[in-house]
Amino acid sequence: MKVCLTGGIASGKSLLSRYLNELGVKTIDADDIVHTIIPKEERERLRKIVFTNPDARKELESRIHPLVRQKILDFLEENSSPSPVPHLPSSLFPLPTLPPIAIIPLLFEVQWEKDYDIIICVLSSREKQIERMTALRGYSRAEAEARLAAQMDPAIKAAKSDYVILNDSTDEDLKAEAIKLVEYLVSRSKA
Repeated sequence: MKVCLTGGIASGKSLLSRYLNELGVKTIDADDIVHTIIPKEERERLRKIVFTNPDARKELESRIHPLVRQKILDFLEENSSPSPVPHLPSSLFPLPTLPPIAIIPLLFEVQWEKDYDIIICVLSSREKQIERMTALRGYSRAEAEARLAAQMDPAIKAAKSDYVILNDSTDEDLKAEAIKLVEYLVSRSKA
């Protein structure tokens, strides 16, 4: 079973991934792979170009995305033996096992959804996304809106997904959602 987590920018994918890791779930993040391919200084320079020039963005993506996709598929193959999830309530014992999860923000934009059996979407309101980008990442409102405009509408991503997590509340609520997600995946793996 191949599982992917997607969602819009600043929707909480990274924090959810951290909570999943704490529960014993292995993850791989497409953004982290990009960071290993493109040095930080170059990413900053390219970021200013690609969010204002769609043709430049498409050119960059055509070179980077195949490398990212292959690294993700290699990771999923190398970790195809499900890992035990020890931090679930005892009612689920014996210990369930889960496959690793790929985190791909642009899953639908790059049309990789056919690679996955289960797609999870983290959804936040537009205002919450802008609030997070300005407060946590230092973007201006205009920069945050440009990044949102460059991605698919999160509601469309949610409609195309098998499981949706709304993340407009607290970190503790998201942590509780991580446990619910793992329980859902356990039930799907038993089916």
